[in-house]
Amino acid sequence: MLQGFAILLGCQLAGEAFVRAFALPVPGPVVGMVLLAVLMLARTPLPAEVGDVSGGLLKHLSLLFVPAGVGIVQHLGRLGDEGLRILLVLVLSTVVTLAVTAVVFAAVARLMGLAPVHHEPATEAVEEEQ
Repeated sequence: MLQGFAILLGCQLAGEAFVRAFALPVPGPVVGMVLLAVLMLARTPLPAEVGDVSGGLLKHLSLLFVPAGVGIVQHLGRLGDEGLRILLVLVLSTVVTLAVTAVVFAAVARLMGLAPVHHEPATEAVEEEQ
């Protein structure tokens, strides 16, 4: 289990180092997760413990929200002052994210030939009947 945890932390550390070295505006853990995904796609033999550790972390994912909850409680005054603006930004960003996701999904489905093709009714057949 320690080996799996070390691999996960190593990928996160490599992601942090990469982000800091190139001053990227992306969180280091995200780059580390991409690195782990690339390792898995390259079929690099990863120990089974990585899956076990990942499953354990996912089982207790709700615990990772505790620091965010504590931060909200610490800044309740600011939340009261700027709550309407925060709510507006959250709703607007959710709508934009849903719209972009739908457009990208439709484009990828069309590129892969999975989207249903809507044919226009043939006007010649209509003209012949008249």
